[in-house]
Amino acid sequence: MRTKNGEGEKKKMRVEQKSRVKNGVGRMLFVAVSIVLQIVWFMVLVMKLSSYATWISVLASLIAFVFALRMFYRKTTGAIKLSWIVVILVFPILGITMYLLLGRPDGTKKKRKHFEAIANRMEGLISQKEDTFARIENENLVVANQMRYIKDYGKFPVYDNCEVNYYKDASEGLKAQIEELKKAEHYIFMEYHAIEQASAFDELYEVLKEKAAAGVEVRILYDDIGSSWFISPDFVRRVEKDGIQCRIFNPMVPAIFLFLNNRDHRKITVIDGKVAFTGGYNLAEEYFNRTHPYGYWKDTGIKVTGEAARSFVVMFLEMWNFVKHTDPEPEKYLDMIKPEEYKPLEKKDGYVVPYADNPLDFERLGENVYLNLIKNATHYIYIVTPYLIITDEMNRELTLAAKRGVDVRIVTPGIPDKKLTYQVTRSYYAALVDEGVQVYEYTPGFCHAKMMVCDDKLATVGTINLDYRSLYHHFENGCLMYQCEAVNAIKEDFMEMFEKSCNVTEKYKTKPGHIIRIGQCLLRLIAPLL
Repeated sequence: MRTKNGEGEKKKMRVEQKSRVKNGVGRMLFVAVSIVLQIVWFMVLVMKLSSYATWISVLASLIAFVFALRMFYRKTTGAIKLSWIVVILVFPILGITMYLLLGRPDGTKKKRKHFEAIANRMEGLISQKEDTFARIENENLVVANQMRYIKDYGKFPVYDNCEVNYYKDASEGLKAQIEELKKAEHYIFMEYHAIEQASAFDELYEVLKEKAAAGVEVRILYDDIGSSWFISPDFVRRVEKDGIQCRIFNPMVPAIFLFLNNRDHRKITVIDGKVAFTGGYNLAEEYFNRTHPYGYWKDTGIKVTGEAARSFVVMFLEMWNFVKHTDPEPEKYLDMIKPEEYKPLEKKDGYVVPYADNPLDFERLGENVYLNLIKNATHYIYIVTPYLIITDEMNRELTLAAKRGVDVRIVTPGIPDKKLTYQVTRSYYAALVDEGVQVYEYTPGFCHAKMMVCDDKLATVGTINLDYRSLYHHFENGCLMYQCEAVNAIKEDFMEMFEKSCNVTEKYKTKPGHIIRIGQCLLRLIAPLL
């Protein structure tokens, strides 16, 4: 009887969560239907032309073959190439149409040039202290090389005058965030994939209103699709009445527009260039377990105090001005506090590298940070991700690490938020466990955290899922830590997660039936294209 009541309560909570949806959903559905109709119309037109002349059909097949050959020259992972090649060759008209609309690397060329111009303007705002980097090189060349990669290709320096606080529960992070917002003197910058105007955000918003009224510059940037389940564009008008600047990243439009596929998935709050917050949680009720649509929601975050907050300022200004360039002198936000003016911290520990990734520069920085951690792990590497839809390169590094004796463990959700995606995630288990990787499912509910920790030395916390959308299509951010106290706290949290999770390694050593495997292969074929 208790089980039935529990199930009834979960269903009730799901209904409660759905009822909070604002009218942004209707707008999103309208945009989606409009785009689908445009695609269908184009395909019908081509197919009708093909029926009038055989040569048109033959020409379509030849063009499909040329497109498939060109895929080999694309600067992307093999799985994405293979998926497009199969779709284009098997379904020429459908494949070419979808590729022209969604797959062309030059489809966002104009946006890419605009972003490069903004990024180049921001690049000189933060710089690497050579003595800091030299110390890491002397201590550990492997780690120094990892950080050199982020410094040279992401343009994000390493900092040492910092303190990192880890929050194993998003509600703890929110509480700390509100307390730090109360101390703001100059500015508050907030960038989130999803915002829900409900109790959790309202607590935070009360402080934002007070600070804006006191003369503090407050800015909010949110992703249109990510927040459409919770708020409508009318949110901008409401917050601006309270003296808060607000912008929408990549608004939905009812037309075919390739850049619609690139979303802002970052989660950043930065205050006065002194303190910054990031992690997996958005500003919506379920992230703080105020609603329970998928059981207990596991999410994590960090607070970075000190010079490293400067990198988060640059990340935010980059995206804010990408939407609309209105900061001709962005350095003023960093000049408020010179690097030499940061006071030595009482609990200063280790090294910190905040970093950001974007889908427009073809440098897969987020994925490469993960790959480098896995490749250089010697004792263990623990991973938690809500989605496990990985490239062949990632699969190979994980299994090679396990084969050389590294303890490789991955935690995924016990209760999914997206059932189809969950099936794709589970389709990767068999190949991993067969090579020695251990897989755990978080039985209390849905784990939304995105973290790696290895060898009691290195850890990264951020917004980057182990799936194609995060690694190849979204704007993301993370924070790499070396020899920080937070690394030990993250490891301890992993040990708690293992205790609460079900180790499904043995279960997936048994190969599924032929029908299930065929279904999994089809899902994994289209996964890189979603």
